[in-house]
This record gives sequence, structure tokens and C-alpha cells, in this order.
Amino acid sequence: MFLRRMAVSFSHSRRFLSSSSNSSSSIDIAKAIDELNKEMEAVFGEPPADSRLASSARNDVMAQEPELVSREKGEDMHGLTHIGSTGEAQMVDVSPKPSTKRTAVSSCKVLLGKQVFDLVLANQMAKGDVLSVAKIAGINAAKHTSNLIPLCHNIPLTHVRVDLTLNPKDFSVDIEAEASSTGKTGVEMEAMTAASVAGLTVYDMCKAASKSIQITDIRLEGKAGGKSGDWHREK
Repeated sequence: MFLRRMAVSFSHSRRFLSSSSNSSSSIDIAKAIDELNKEMEAVFGEPPADSRLASSARNDVMAQEPELVSREKGEDMHGLTHIGSTGEAQMVDVSPKPSTKRTAVSSCKVLLGKQVFDLVLANQMAKGDVLSVAKIAGINAAKHTSNLIPLCHNIPLTHVRVDLTLNPKDFSVDIEAEASSTGKTGVEMEAMTAASVAGLTVYDMCKAASKSIQITDIRLEGKAGGKSGDWHREK
């Protein structure tokens, strides 16, 4: 009867260990199992056959500890810096980083269709010069990125470039945006916001002529500077 109760106790402890996320509780249970094993060895002259549970419990604790330490430091397994130790959203503290020159280039495409493309090419849209207005909108958007994307830092931009090119091959507008800064965090979001808003402005300027216009392929093309170094999209 005593052995049966002990086996049930070990089984319950094992289930608790597998579901518990508290490191200190797991360590206490492992120690308790060790003590029970010693008591049974003193009574029966040998450790119980289920003493492997104690070893398994210790292994569980050791496996859990690195993950717990990582979470205490605010790092998650996937390197998502905007997620805190308990899963909440957070703004990254960039104060320890050195200031370096940073540049990012992004792009997107606006598919107009032949009819709208011809109107834009001839500068006959009712709202005016589509490409010029979209260019200014993209530059202005880059400067307001932190107001649009909640966890972005408000950083001083040293340069913003937005180029819009009419592409007769697929009757589209090709947009490329570049942002530069000297600071402690990258400008990828500023470049992508510039390209995105420029594309949205093209749509707004042309929507009266067609509702089938599509904004596609918003993406980062490359970045330079910072801890992660340079990166460029493969062509």
C-alpha cells in the first residue's frame, strides 16, 4: 500500500513538472523526490525501481532553465525584439547602440491598366500631376513614420528620395524609395512607408478613372549600416 501511494505521488509530481513554468517549484519537487528515494532505500535496502523519475525530473528542470533565463532577459526564441518577456508589445531600447550611418531602399508597384496609364502619361488626370503629388506624399510620409507605426522610433532623417517611373511593359508605376539617417536604429520602416504612401497616393489620384488599380510588391530591397550589417535582396 505504501509503495502504491508513493507511485501515485511520483506520477502526480511528474505531471506537475511537465506543465509547470516556475523554475523554483520544479527544483523543489525534484529535491523532494530525491529525499523520498533515500527514505525508501533506508527502509528496503535499495532504491525504488521508479527512481528514474527523479533523474527525469532533474532533466526537465535543466531543460526549462535556459528558456526561463532567456525570457527573463527579454529575449524570445525567434528574436522578436518588439515582444517582451511575458509576450507584451514593447518599444526597443536603443540607447546602448552606437550612432552609425544607416540607409534603406524599398519599392512597390502600382498596376494601372492601359486606360489609366495613358491618362497619367499624358498628364490628363482630373486631380493633376499624379507622379509629382505622389512623390511629395512619399517624402512626407517617411518623416511621419513613427506617428503611423506605433513602436517605431522618432528618428532624424538626413535624406529621403522617392522616384516614380511609368512602366509601359505592364502599364504600371514603379516606385522606389530611399531613406537615410545617422543614428542608433535603422530606417527600413521609413523607406517602406515612403513607398507605400506614394503608391496609395497614385491610387487616390487615379481612382476616379478605375477601381481595379492594384498596389503590389511592397518590399525592402536593401539596407546598410547597423549591427546586422548590409543586406540586399537577390535579383
